[in-house]
Amino acid sequence: MENSKIGRRFQDKVAIITASTQGIGFSIAQRLGLEGASVVISSRRQRNVDEAVKKLTEQGIEVMGLVCHVSNAQQRKNLIDQTIQKYGKIDVVVSNAAANPSVDAILRTKETALDKLWEINVKTSILLLQDASPHLTKGSSIVFISSITAFEPPSGLAMYGVTKTALLGLTKALATELAPNTRVNCVAPGFVPTHFAEYITSNPIMRKALEDKTPLKRLGTTEDMAAATAFLASDEASYITGETIVVAGGAPSRL
Repeated sequence: MENSKIGRRFQDKVAIITASTQGIGFSIAQRLGLEGASVVISSRRQRNVDEAVKKLTEQGIEVMGLVCHVSNAQQRKNLIDQTIQKYGKIDVVVSNAAANPSVDAILRTKETALDKLWEINVKTSILLLQDASPHLTKGSSIVFISSITAFEPPSGLAMYGVTKTALLGLTKALATELAPNTRVNCVAPGFVPTHFAEYITSNPIMRKALEDKTPLKRLGTTEDMAAATAFLASDEASYITGETIVVAGGAPSRL
């Protein structure tokens, strides 16, 4: 997106985005940064962090990058501590980290895979916010990245979909718990051709089937997801909390 078309809704704001060195997370960090936020990005590998920091810095974005495997308690704590040390507050948290270690049917999914799904997709989101919550400003905003699979978990992504359903409930529960000072919302992306969704979107037959089933006849872009996330995180959405926005080109989600 051209910088000239982007507003400055996040001037003087500090935003933490997990799993943000590529794909949807990177686009969200980029969008918030171009709108004036100081962004704190993270992922599991130092090399990925360094590359992403370089790209964002080249666009004039104030950015700090840290290695953070969300299931590592020390690295989570460090992410928050370093943010506070450098910027003194947290205005926005976008919880984007996700894993899908299994494409098995639910009743054939190994316990280790179940543990990883719950841990990365649900539990660590809560644990990170436990660390972050004392530092959230009045008027702050949390956005979870769920998935359209949350509404009707498809075969092959069934257990992943169920963990994403849990995020819809978590959004509602935390919106009540953190009101009135912090808003909590959720974005449910449709299928976006990223590294994470590669095994679906890089298969031309599957991709065409998905496009044909989508009223807008295309897959989503990472920028589509970033735009919706930026809206929910911004003061423009100051009367919206506990809600999920589906960004899926009209693909069926709910009534």
